[in-house]
Amino acid sequence: MNVCKIASIALSLLFSAPAVSASEPQTPFKPASEYGPLKASLINRYSNSVPKEWGEDVTGVKTRIRSSQKVIALTFDACGSKHGMKFDKTLIEYLEKEQIPATLFINGRWIEPNRKEFDRLAANSLFEIANHGFSHKPASVTGRSVYGISGTKDVAEVIDEIELNARKLEELTGKRPKFYRSGTAYYDEIAVQIAGKLNQQVAGFSLLGDAGATFSREKVKTALLSAKPGDIAILHFNHPESGTAAGLMDAIPELKRRGYRFVRLSDLELE
Repeated sequence: MNVCKIASIALSLLFSAPAVSASEPQTPFKPASEYGPLKASLINRYSNSVPKEWGEDVTGVKTRIRSSQKVIALTFDACGSKHGMKFDKTLIEYLEKEQIPATLFINGRWIEPNRKEFDRLAANSLFEIANHGFSHKPASVTGRSVYGISGTKDVAEVIDEIELNARKLEELTGKRPKFYRSGTAYYDEIAVQIAGKLNQQVAGFSLLGDAGATFSREKVKTALLSAKPGDIAILHFNHPESGTAAGLMDAIPELKRRGYRFVRLSDLELE
């Protein structure tokens, strides 16, 4: 069984159990008055668009850093699902101790039970806060599903999923996020276009670091040590019980020895 198949099964197991949590309530967020006209204009523009693509690497998704240098972007998701509300203190403290920059994709639901930790992360210039959606839904204009999670059902829901979380993050941090990654990292190309109109660059990945926090310590280490110049690695910092932190700590010294340095997504151009 190949790595992609294993990863697919692992992700399916991870996401399918808490499927209903994608609609769990969080504190209502009221956007500014101009949100209505913005939303209406995008609905008018895209309501008749029919997507032809569906997946992690559809047209418009940036999956790598445009550089031949030995650079890697470590990105970490916090999904906020029923089983994903925790905070991996060991992982974050290691990044801080080693002064390793990273981009953190944060879902709206994760913030409330982890507000103290969120504020700490947002205040640290080592980390870049990015948009992981308001309800952690796949980004679809037709309601497509993956891993047992129903996607946004139409253009209006795509807009809300992206923009409400962007505004929530901006309200809490004072900075509007530049990057968006959907729940499950699945999209259709119309949703990606909508994200662009909302000034959110869609950031995918080229290196599967922990398969939704299901990889063992050794598998995380092996995955990270397979990195090539310009890779964007996807991992998670909301599962302290997983092998992610230990595997990362095993791999980083060797990657440094090989001459790699670590960057945030905004540090270099993506492709």
